[in-house]
Amino acid sequence: MRIDRDQDLPEALIAALTSADRVAVLTGAGVSAESGVPTFRDAQTGLWARHDPMTLASPEGFSRQPDLVWDWYQHRRRLIAETAPNAGHHALARLQKRFEQFTLITQNVDGFHQLAGSEPVLELHGNIQRTICSQTRQLIAPDWLDQHSDQQPPPSPHHPEGLARPDVVWFGEMLDPETLDQAFAAAEHCDLMIVAGTSGLVHPAAGIPLLAVRAGKPMIDINPDRSELSGLADWHLAGPSAHWLPKLASSL
Repeated sequence: MRIDRDQDLPEALIAALTSADRVAVLTGAGVSAESGVPTFRDAQTGLWARHDPMTLASPEGFSRQPDLVWDWYQHRRRLIAETAPNAGHHALARLQKRFEQFTLITQNVDGFHQLAGSEPVLELHGNIQRTICSQTRQLIAPDWLDQHSDQQPPPSPHHPEGLARPDVVWFGEMLDPETLDQAFAAAEHCDLMIVAGTSGLVHPAAGIPLLAVRAGKPMIDINPDRSELSGLADWHLAGPSAHWLPKLASSL
């Protein structure tokens, strides 16, 4: 059922929300885009438009040109720093407190869910605000990065051949299996699935809401445009998540 933004939430949807004990939520790039966070492709403007994405976001590209890749992620961090969590992020933080079990899963790497107050968050693709060693994948403290900011990228304190790199999943890298397993389990055993700002085209994340559907659980899809997931959802809330997520939170 499609619900446009000038319509009220259906009673059946509110009933499904209020009766749920276990809720799973999957958010995608559309949620961050409403804050003004540019997608990977949108950030490739000016000089960055000349570079192949595989060069900017792959282990091979980092191995060949670590300074270029580091500069690219510093550029993206600056763009993110100019924005902030929106009403949708804050609504999810409120919703998280209302359920016995609330699992927030995101494909986004900006860390805005945590800034809005959500904790814990299953970050499928990592977090651009964290920095790790290229060899050991251990976290590198901000103080260390500041002390070695004259080097691009800074060396790693954890390995003599290691370099600082963003804690994000690059092309050709596997998602963290433990995080993915937790996301799959949350979807499979939830009472209600909410999907916001994702078209469901990127795998394996796209398979998460499908587990809830196959288990016979109701699903809410929040997206301005209809997607493949919209056709599987019980309710397609057509419009931005910053509009609909606060409405869901206010309905409780």
